Amino acid sequence: MSYRVMPTAQVDETAKIGAGSTVWELAQIRENARLGTGCVVGRGAYVGAGVLIGDNVKLQNHALVYEPAELGDGVFVGPAVVLTNDRNPRSVDPEGRLKRGGDWEAVGVTVAEGASLGARSVCVAPIRIGRWAMVAAGAVVTRDVPDFALVVGVPARQIGWVGRAGARLVERDGGAWECPETGARYTERPSPSGGTELVEA
Repeated sequence: MSYRVMPTAQVDETAKIGAGSTVWELAQIRENARLGTGCVVGRGAYVGAGVLIGDNVKLQNHALVYEPAELGDGVFVGPAVVLTNDRNPRSVDPEGRLKRGGDWEAVGVTVAEGASLGARSVCVAPIRIGRWAMVAAGAVVTRDVPDFALVVGVPARQIGWVGRAGARLVERDGGAWECPETGARYTERPSPSGGTELVEA
């Protein structure tokens, strides 16, 4: 076996786990989930049926990733983060009957390459977290987050930009932004959706 699974973890036999990955105690990985290479699934974390996870992804302790979520390469999911999958959650239907799996349509959270979700943040599906974006601890995200955006609060709102290193970017002249750690430069421009977006220079 080219990956490690601790004795108390539950990994369905149909799940696929990439080489060099580790699944820690009491974690659960459901049927047909796919994890890439070099992933870490922390204690008590949950990966739902059919969830797709890229390479070098970290799910910290007690993170809950419900299907049909998709996580790109290099994503960080902090402790006790929740990725939801139901727009209108109910235990019962209008007649009071217990709802089963086929009684509702699951919607997912997509987390793009390099993005980070801070501890105890909640992503309310269906939304997309952009590439290298950062969601602050405790934030509740209810709408899409642009690439490189820094969002905080309940509901989450954008307060700035971050670079690949995770540091908050510093604004320079003419819509340019710079990472104080690496010196990498970024350019802010209008986005097709009507807001603004950041691109690497």
